[in-house]
Amino acid sequence: MEPQAWIYQQDKPTSGRKLLLLEEAELIFALPLIYRLINPEAVASKPDWFCGAELQTVLYTELVTQLNELVRLRKKAQRLDNELMKVNKMLNQYFTDLGWRMVRKELSQIKKRQKKSHIEVSRDIIQRLKRYMETQKLDSFDQAIDNLLSEHDADISQSHLQHPDDIVDNIIGVEIRD
Repeated sequence: MEPQAWIYQQDKPTSGRKLLLLEEAELIFALPLIYRLINPEAVASKPDWFCGAELQTVLYTELVTQLNELVRLRKKAQRLDNELMKVNKMLNQYFTDLGWRMVRKELSQIKKRQKKSHIEVSRDIIQRLKRYMETQKLDSFDQAIDNLLSEHDADISQSHLQHPDDIVDNIIGVEIRD
């Protein structure tokens, strides 16, 4: 399904990226965010993100119902095209241009955080990695770790190609000559 474009309530910007509504692939990250943001307390704290207060109570109930239906269909692995279009249309009525821009910004941050992992490494290992990076002329820890893992994988696959007797000989340090 082609991503739905945001229908601007104010003047359409002349430059920059077009705002898009939700896509099916984003739902896993977007739904918790949307539920959190449409809640009446969040609406009260950021009134410029949402359309007129008179619409809020009517739209809120309908939007939650539609979101729940979307979640139900998604859990059953059914097609979401029609429900997603309905939800997107309602989101376009619920949020202002500024509000949706902020939603997209926050969604982008969530997706970025999901791609990154943080591990703790002792200082001596970091120093060893830095020395390795210098000798191999690598620019980042990612490159260094990737390089080391690739070398490891190559060593493992090479050892599998050896004859079993050679592996045993290498382990015990014995060389048998005919």
